[in-house]
Amino acid sequence: VQLQASGGGLVQPGGSLRLSCVASGLIWDYYAIGWFRQASGKEREFVAAVRWSGATIIYADSVKGRFTISRDVAENTVYLQMNSLQPKDTAVYYCAEGRPILSEIRRVRGYGYWGQGTKVTVSS
Repeated sequence: VQLQASGGGLVQPGGSLRLSCVASGLIWDYYAIGWFRQASGKEREFVAAVRWSGATIIYADSVKGRFTISRDVAENTVYLQMNSLQPKDTAVYYCAEGRPILSEIRRVRGYGYWGQGTKVTVSS
C-alpha cells in the first residue's frame, strides 16, 4: 500500500485548502483512511477519518464544522476540505490507512500505512 498526500501550501487566516490522499492497491470497505497532523514540536494528532464504506466519518473537535473529509471510490482518493483555516492549523498533514476498530480510529496506532505528509502553513 502506498499513500500520496498533496495539496498543502501557504494560506492566509480564514482561507481554504483541499488536501488529497491517493491510495494504491485494493481498499476494503472496513478499511479507514485517516488524516493526522503534526505541528512543530508537538505530537501527531488526529484530524478526521472515514471508513471506505462511508459508514463512519469522525472529526476531531478542533476541526468540526470547518473541515470535511470525503472519498472518491473510483479514484481511490480521500479529500480533506479545510475551511476557515487558523494559524493553529499549521502543521504537516499526513494521511494513513488502517483497519482500526472504532475505539482506535482516532489513534496513530490504528493505522499501519502512512503517506509522506504535506505541509500546511496558515499565516498572514
